[in-house]
Amino acid sequence: MNGGIILYAEANLSTQQSPPGQDARISRAHGDQERSPGPEAAPRQRPQAADTGALLKPLVRVSNQAPAKVSQELPKRRRLSARAEFQRIYAEGQRYDGRLLAAFLRKNDLSEHRLGVTASTKAIGKSVDRNRAKRLLRELFRRSSTEMAGLQREYDWVLNAKRSLLAADEGARFREFRDIIAQVARAERRD
Repeated sequence: MNGGIILYAEANLSTQQSPPGQDARISRAHGDQERSPGPEAAPRQRPQAADTGALLKPLVRVSNQAPAKVSQELPKRRRLSARAEFQRIYAEGQRYDGRLLAAFLRKNDLSEHRLGVTASTKAIGKSVDRNRAKRLLRELFRRSSTEMAGLQREYDWVLNAKRSLLAADEGARFREFRDIIAQVARAERRD
């Protein structure tokens, strides 16, 4: 078995089968006739707990554990979450528009880029689609870190999803985001 599952079986089960025609659960016809017709007296002493170690023995022990997952999410220090941060970037930053997304950038004084993502109900629609769009934007940002390392400055990025982002293939999404990074690099050279 996979996934570290341990199987147990009772050790005191008989391996002999019942003779044909005999019911394995009730050994004779009308097996309940022996019972007394009223409530039984409560036992005077507490029954002993069964020793589960003697009754159950492992049949298979699987040690094929999957390798530890390496988290690929952005650390909290690289995420923008406060509304005021988003508003400041919208007000003071530069806007770069694409067919699939809009990027708003503002220089920061940190040693790394930070990201905020939005997917509005007006632009995207259902919450399932908005959540998928935000995941796609985070993936674009995370997997484009080598291209962003070529920029001279660090920025706070806010990426806004457009409806067409969901229908585009992975290659088109990355091409557009890398085009935006190239536009930022050209703007840096002009300054």
